[in-house]
Amino acid sequence: MRTVKRYPFSLSEDAKKRFLHWAQQFEEVVWLDSNRYSQKHESYQAILAVDAFTALKTDTQNAFENLKEYQTITADWLFGYLSYDLKNDLEKLQSNNFDGLGFPDLYFFQPKKLFLFSENSVELHYLNMVADEIETDWKLISETIYRHDQTEVSNAINIRVRTSKDNYLKKVNKTLEHIKRGDIYEANICQEFYSEASQIDPLATFLHLNEISRPPFSVFLKLHEFFALSASPERYLKKTGNTLISQPIKGTAKRVADMAADLQIAQQLKNDPKERSENIMITDLVRNDLSRIAEKGSISVEELCEIYTFEQVHQMISTVSCTVSQDISSVEVLKNTYPMGSMTGAPKISAMKIIEEIEDAKRGLYSGAIGYFSPIGDFDFNVVIRSILYNASRKYVSFSVGSAITINSLPENEYEECLLKAKAMREVLNDTL
Repeated sequence: MRTVKRYPFSLSEDAKKRFLHWAQQFEEVVWLDSNRYSQKHESYQAILAVDAFTALKTDTQNAFENLKEYQTITADWLFGYLSYDLKNDLEKLQSNNFDGLGFPDLYFFQPKKLFLFSENSVELHYLNMVADEIETDWKLISETIYRHDQTEVSNAINIRVRTSKDNYLKKVNKTLEHIKRGDIYEANICQEFYSEASQIDPLATFLHLNEISRPPFSVFLKLHEFFALSASPERYLKKTGNTLISQPIKGTAKRVADMAADLQIAQQLKNDPKERSENIMITDLVRNDLSRIAEKGSISVEELCEIYTFEQVHQMISTVSCTVSQDISSVEVLKNTYPMGSMTGAPKISAMKIIEEIEDAKRGLYSGAIGYFSPIGDFDFNVVIRSILYNASRKYVSFSVGSAITINSLPENEYEECLLKAKAMREVLNDTL
């Protein structure tokens, strides 16, 4: 079905730009980049998939069953995304808030051309119908020059807030009322920043965002007019054989230039009882989700509340693993764990109902997942956070941020955490807010 050719290759920053520039000729592009961030459970340094042979685009109704059928029939590499609102396919839930982006709820494609980057080589996996283009493409990519200065993305964009600061504080207090009543223990409350009638250069914007963030789950996604430019530090779920890995993030602290002070901030985050409580609650939620499909006794917390440092922030991350029976399909695994606990709350269904009631915008792809399936059913998906979403036909730019609300939350502090998470996106959009 596919012709495979391997070349000795080391993926430099210049090479990344060449590949991405070459890829812009296609209507379907997914670039997944680890940015050489030192992490466990890495399979590839980067992946590039372009040019759909087949595709699946659907709304929430029967979305997971449609995806399961598509993945089973193709038995090939598939790339795409799951929106947060697929929750409505799993539970009796709704998404009635304002949606400026208008992304499909689920979108996957089977690429004609695929590049898998490892430490010292790259493998090209081309469908046989285009296998005769391998040598031509390789030569063309090698000669491609990307000249755009990614620090000059566009004219300043006027970013607006969907939720004012006063309203956000009221929403946090309303969430705290639910917690005090015992409706929930924790909920992730998000807010949208947006710009209408705006045009951006998606590739240059992504390169700038990636340059200042360097996250391990970076994504450039182009599906016709729909773009996701993601600097995500978080993995939702990875399947390798019968092993599953989930790495929820809860707990954020700023970076500072002074090394000693920066280390002190990281240590304070590690020992902060509120942040640890947030993380442990969501880690328990992930364990509970995995218990639906895990083999008995196989769930393990490999890391609890470990601190990972990125260019913009320190994050508290836990790592949960389990084994799953080969009889359970990849899509069934996703169905039983979706949406990810870090972007919902505990208990999950109650939290999602309250989130819908409190938030002002439909989340769509934000707090969903982007990733891939391999031909044998392995998969790896990130969490769509720290991401700019863009509908080129509507000229609508959006990014959202949130924070986890627990009984110990102070509304003003939660608002400041949102602004901290928004910093990189605002910088690359030359935000005039």
